[in-house]
Amino acid sequence: MFAAIPSPTQSQFEVGPLTFHFYALCIILGVVAAVLIGNRRYVAIGGKSGVVGDVAVFAVPAGVIGGRLYHVITSPEKYFGVGGDPIAILFIWQGGLGIWGAISLGFAAAYIAYRRHPQNSGIEFSRFADALAPALLVAQALGRWGNWFNKELFGRPLEAPWALEIPLAYRPIGYSSYETFHPVFLYESLWCLAVAAFLMFYPKLRNLNAGGIFALYVALYSFGRGLIELIRIDESNLILGVRLNIFTSALLVLGGAIYLFRHRNFQSGKTDHPQGSE
Repeated sequence: MFAAIPSPTQSQFEVGPLTFHFYALCIILGVVAAVLIGNRRYVAIGGKSGVVGDVAVFAVPAGVIGGRLYHVITSPEKYFGVGGDPIAILFIWQGGLGIWGAISLGFAAAYIAYRRHPQNSGIEFSRFADALAPALLVAQALGRWGNWFNKELFGRPLEAPWALEIPLAYRPIGYSSYETFHPVFLYESLWCLAVAAFLMFYPKLRNLNAGGIFALYVALYSFGRGLIELIRIDESNLILGVRLNIFTSALLVLGGAIYLFRHRNFQSGKTDHPQGSE
């Protein structure tokens, strides 16, 4: 029997009358990291310090709402089916935030907040989005560890040193005889960090046209997410027998690729994209 990654024994802790959920704390940690990294990259292209944090005040709640809406819409049986509990829609700390919904609504809120911000220094939103792209990936990487605490987001059975132990109560129907599974949350976390590093440190990307880095973020993340979806075993809506998120990933990869192709000309001369080492 291989050694394996253990699942946490608890998903929350109490301090006096307050209860803290590790899932929520991981998301908060990701938000803080994204603001710090995004602010530094935005300042590197001539932006004002603090603008990223101001925009996050609107974008983060919108992202959480969007993520939850996407999850509920794509998994309605958990809340409206037989034995479902609509009130559980509010229990975000139990997990269930769809990244596509989070990015969509968060992006829209960020666009509005940034355009109205009095200190945006005239820097176009596409460059602001480029500065934030790697920061968002770091936030996603940290947020995925919340799934570990909730004992969710794992894949098919696996016997390997990096396999994840899942208690019997959390195993899907038909998998009760298996003890260890693919740690999908870990795969996605590592993929996000790898893509973030690529976007920050690959020199040629500094000369991409405005919006190119964000488009590359969408395409690369979606590509990895699509592959990861192939090994997931949790319940999901299917289209022609294929998980909905695989279709979503494919569409976003295509969309990102089309944007990059249509804006494929690199800038000439000096670029104002943020340096990854700054």
